[in-house]
Amino acid sequence: MIPYFVSLLLLGIPLMWVEWTIGRYGRLFGHGTAPGIFHSLWEKNRFIKYFGVIGIFGPLVIFVYYIYIESWLLGYAYFALTGAYRGADQAGMQAFLSGYQGLQPHPLFPDIGWAYLFFLITFAVNMWVLSRGVVKGIEWLNRWALPLLLLFAVTLAVRVLTLGAPDPAHPDWTTLAGLGFLWNPDLSALRDADVWLAAAGQVFFTLSVGIGVILTYASYLSRQKDVALSGLTSVATNEFAEVILGGSIAIPIAFAFFGPGAIASVAKSGAFNLGFVSMPLIFQQIPWGELFAFLWFALLFLAGLTSSISLLEPAIAFVEDEFRLRRWQASLTVGLLTLAATQPVIFFLGKGVLDELDFWGGTFCLVLFATVETLLFGWVFGIDRAWEEIHHGADLRVPRIYKFILKYVTPLFLIVILTAWFFQNGLPTILMYDVPAANRPYVLATRLGLTAVFLGLCALVRVAWRRRPVRQGTA
Repeated sequence: MIPYFVSLLLLGIPLMWVEWTIGRYGRLFGHGTAPGIFHSLWEKNRFIKYFGVIGIFGPLVIFVYYIYIESWLLGYAYFALTGAYRGADQAGMQAFLSGYQGLQPHPLFPDIGWAYLFFLITFAVNMWVLSRGVVKGIEWLNRWALPLLLLFAVTLAVRVLTLGAPDPAHPDWTTLAGLGFLWNPDLSALRDADVWLAAAGQVFFTLSVGIGVILTYASYLSRQKDVALSGLTSVATNEFAEVILGGSIAIPIAFAFFGPGAIASVAKSGAFNLGFVSMPLIFQQIPWGELFAFLWFALLFLAGLTSSISLLEPAIAFVEDEFRLRRWQASLTVGLLTLAATQPVIFFLGKGVLDELDFWGGTFCLVLFATVETLLFGWVFGIDRAWEEIHHGADLRVPRIYKFILKYVTPLFLIVILTAWFFQNGLPTILMYDVPAANRPYVLATRLGLTAVFLGLCALVRVAWRRRPVRQGTA
């Protein structure tokens, strides 16, 4: 948690202010996505807009696999209510998940029919919301989904924290002791570079910075909107939901049921195992467990839904703005392309396709894009001009120390992360040293597909700029 909060202060909050500010600034020039916004920051460089393509490419790639995982949550919410996995033990829940994913035979899942059904429902909901636009679609969804999400989270947190010690044989295995496992610091871990990299990656992903999403949303703001306060409010709300509420549910209750000896391995087993295996097992052992399991998966589904619509918004906004398509036309175009792109994730799930998309779209592109935008903001656009732009129309005064952090600390932090990755993992990753031989053809095909998508987006940017009339910034 210490590296997490350091990353939040030095990366998350500064990047949130950067993206809110440059997104609003790009609106003056008629741009709502990263290629145009980057161009507005450095008009003399005709190539910078192609770096902005990462701000469309990254979230598009994440959406392609994220939407499928999101659909699992909807399926499991249904299975929780119907008692489909009632009575299953650890091995049974593992088999249930693998069967649902189509990775191994299961009596309830002869094929991936159930998984594909819930995927189509989830995909249709996403596209329906996006086709309705920002106000009638995205804003409408968040007005009811976020309060409902918070209600579910508070209900689960209260139930967990009042659970006490569920195993009479271990009266010290309590949920409050589980909070201690999460919050009591292990200072020796501060020497582990992987911990710092993981913390930085979590901040990026949870705040949606370094993706290109925030600056697209900010481009819808008028010139007088307060981006300093809005950016900080976004961070604070997210941290309350993730750290306070999220940190009061999964780890504490897992500690109470599995104890201090097993909790470390449970926590390190990954989000899939914790969310889809351990948590359903735990809920089976408490009163009204099926209802609480439903709330757990419904909570995660709503969180996923509000995230996935954001991931696709930059691509839809780009097509809509730069090619003058109607909203439904842009949504249909992007939707059909992403629907096709998701098929390899579904049918080759065990072949490394999802992991490859997650690394390049959900990790590497985040850091690379964030590095480019911070250098543009603090050095090309100029920190004095940037500082003035942050405070235009603002009621909140950003602490002056952040002027130094924005120019020097944040970009240096990002450059160190990128450099460390290239020296430690760059060559092995590129040469697929850790990829099983049987999966390498699929991974190679995925990389070729990603390259084709990126080059295709660059070509679309080039076409859009040739068609686009020269615009002057307006107040």
